[in-house]
Amino acid sequence: MLDQPTADYIEQQLKAALPIVHLDVINESHLHGTPTDDSHFKLVIVSEAFAGQRLLQRHRTINKLLSEALAGPVHALALHTYSPEEWQNLHDVPESPACRGQSGDKWRALTN
Repeated sequence: MLDQPTADYIEQQLKAALPIVHLDVINESHLHGTPTDDSHFKLVIVSEAFAGQRLLQRHRTINKLLSEALAGPVHALALHTYSPEEWQNLHDVPESPACRGQSGDKWRALTN
């Protein structure tokens, strides 16, 4: 269990390990039927460490850095990782998809 708010933990871990140019830690739990939970996050990370790395390498790096949160409160993590050059040429970050989880009335309607 984390000893601080999940978003703070995520920010602290990433900033301690990577040369961050830009970082957004967005709690999207409210979009997934869990308004008081810290379980769904969208991360926009720009770091020189990502220059020359493939997407899979970037995601593995982030997953390793956040392994404690992923083993605990974090259920879903949307990663948008960019080098500074990619970020400079980017016009916008993709929107998160609609929740397809198994919660709420939608799930009950599908199972009845």
